[in-house]
Amino acid sequence: MIKLFTKKYLDVFYIKDFRNFILGRFFLTLAIQMQMTTIGLQAYYEFNKEIMVLGYISLSEVIPFVITSFFSGHVADVYDRRKIILISTFLLLLGSFLLVFFCIPSLNLLTTYFPLLLIVVLFGIIRSFLAAAMSPLMSQLVDRSYYTKAATWNSTFWHIGAIAGPVLASWLYTFNGTFNAKTTYLINCILFLIGLFAHLRISKQPQVKNTEESVVESLKAGLKFVFKTKILLSALSLDLFAVLFGGAVAILQVFNDQVLHANPSDFGLLRTAPAIGAVVSAFIMAFYPPEKKAGKWLLFGVFAFGLFTILFAFCTNYWLAFCMLFLTGAFDNISVVVRHSILQLMTPDNMRGRVSAVNSIFIGSSNELGGFESALAGKLIGLVPSIVFGGSMTILVVAIINKLNPKLKNLDMQEFVKK
Repeated sequence: MIKLFTKKYLDVFYIKDFRNFILGRFFLTLAIQMQMTTIGLQAYYEFNKEIMVLGYISLSEVIPFVITSFFSGHVADVYDRRKIILISTFLLLLGSFLLVFFCIPSLNLLTTYFPLLLIVVLFGIIRSFLAAAMSPLMSQLVDRSYYTKAATWNSTFWHIGAIAGPVLASWLYTFNGTFNAKTTYLINCILFLIGLFAHLRISKQPQVKNTEESVVESLKAGLKFVFKTKILLSALSLDLFAVLFGGAVAILQVFNDQVLHANPSDFGLLRTAPAIGAVVSAFIMAFYPPEKKAGKWLLFGVFAFGLFTILFAFCTNYWLAFCMLFLTGAFDNISVVVRHSILQLMTPDNMRGRVSAVNSIFIGSSNELGGFESALAGKLIGLVPSIVFGGSMTILVVAIINKLNPKLKNLDMQEFVKK
């Protein structure tokens, strides 16, 4: 019985390179989440509790991320994707050491939050190369028949890291009742080292080089492919606007402080609520993958994400707010798994780096732009109205995409697996 269970649902883990990939991805995610959570806590609690500080942090990451992504996708299709991930991880490790250096009290370097913004800018550049190489490398490690399972388990372990990261960071930051960012950054260094070692254990993969194309031609080809593949474009657009307008998590420190009147140590658990919901959702999808009615699940997932974002805005009880955020994460993860599966199944291997980079521009950048939008809207119209506005716009986008591309709701990914 156990053997049949593992063969049906866990057989992708029999692939050694995939196991090492997932392990490395998990520790990278854990370290990055801890790092960015600590930077956000430092910026907010140590510099006058100004909401726009969180917006500036988001903007400092997204601008270099978007600019670099136009080039990183080309690099991921020309050079060894495994090496790109290793180099990027090593640079993130150096960044953590630099953050430790900034936090040495005797040096007194953090008189303002600008050194933190500088580090975030560097993270944005590095993250663009990671984003362009991660998904294409995973596609090289497994057969097409495993793509949906691989995307589901990848999402699961990513979200487990996203759960543990903010909780650990918040606990360490407020340990013994004092603000202590240096300890968190030191632990990040260890986590990045573990992630680096795991990715070193992945076998070298064959490269698909586009030697005849210039960088500009390569970038145009990637953009052209995305915009002519209507199903892919619709899936990316849905997630882009959902994340852009539904970025309540980006200003959660403020909501935790001003609406729920909770302590900084309580923020970590609240921050992980969407990720916990995503993990529960991912486990369900691991047993019941959303392949046959993928289009309908995609639309419904984004719609429900917007709805529970609106309900979250009216919460004044900590645990009720936790439940609403849990549900936003659970339904958002449906769209994440479907979108990643579409990306893998519809994209030829020699274009996966560029298409992954375009996806990162659509989705990855919208996280930070969403954070800036949420902070700005919160400043202009108030915290609660800004979250309601974001959730409402997400639902409106679902209706518009469904109207513009009615074929999306009939998407069946099982047809693409057989091709």
